[in-house]
Amino acid sequence: MDLITIIKVVAGLVALVVGGEWLIRGASRLATLLGIPPVVVGLTIVAMGTSAPELAVSLSAAFRGNADIAIANVVGSNIFNTFFILGLSALVSPLIIHATMIRREVPIMIGASLAVLLFSFDGRIQQIEALLLFGFAILYTWWLVRETKRNRSASLESQVKEELSYRAAPLKEKWQIPVLIVAGLGVIMLGADWLVDGAILMAKALGVSDTVIGLTIVAAGTSLPEVVASVVATIKGERDIAVGNVIGSNIYNILFILGLSGGIVPGGLAVQASLLNYDIPILLVSAALCWPIFWWGKQVRRIEGALFLSLYIAYTGYLIYQA
Repeated sequence: MDLITIIKVVAGLVALVVGGEWLIRGASRLATLLGIPPVVVGLTIVAMGTSAPELAVSLSAAFRGNADIAIANVVGSNIFNTFFILGLSALVSPLIIHATMIRREVPIMIGASLAVLLFSFDGRIQQIEALLLFGFAILYTWWLVRETKRNRSASLESQVKEELSYRAAPLKEKWQIPVLIVAGLGVIMLGADWLVDGAILMAKALGVSDTVIGLTIVAAGTSLPEVVASVVATIKGERDIAVGNVIGSNIYNILFILGLSGGIVPGGLAVQASLLNYDIPILLVSAALCWPIFWWGKQVRRIEGALFLSLYIAYTGYLIYQA
């Protein structure tokens, strides 16, 4: 594996993180200037913006005909989010789980994961099936915003304002807002191209499939915004935000990213047998495990965080062994 390949992968990851942050800051500030309530901004722009790296990579891979990376990126990111990020955050400090999340978000995450498994049985996520996922993403966002505005949760509003405090911070000049948005989008797309190029070259150099690289390096790399957001929130004592970042990201990864990627590519996305037989079932298990652990004690304790991390190490170790 040559130096150019490594540089492409690293540069792609850095560009995705930087571009995503620019995009979120510009879009959040624009929404604030337009008078959109902070809760709505946090539940839509920020939630989708933190998934921008996964979206860019999956779209780039899908258009190039590399469905393996497009699907593996989403599946691997969700497994990484649940097992690694929640596990690491819980080791820092036990995570608080709100009853609303157990009743609402976790079942939606499990249902979305189950839909991926069911849609993949014929070896392909058909275009109509992907569009169905994307339609649910729009419906879920609309319903979430409506419920939040109707219930007017003071704690949720304070959390969202905290998360937006620096992203929607006033800029010196209003012209900086469109510059941030356009520059963010451009850097994200460039970073996605670099990362996909590097991932393909890396897979060839190591003699492994695109799927393995997508499930590990690409998935972990595109989840960096979630790692930073969740761990920092845990350290600051905002432990419910750490959980919300992960669960919300998992839902959007499947419904929004996988749905859009498969919906705009003619014929949908082909699913490798290895994904169907191993990785997608692990995706469903990782989602399903959250329900009893969250329900029991309404928190993720350190011992359960250690369990999640151990499961991720075992999963990744198996992938490397098989490769």
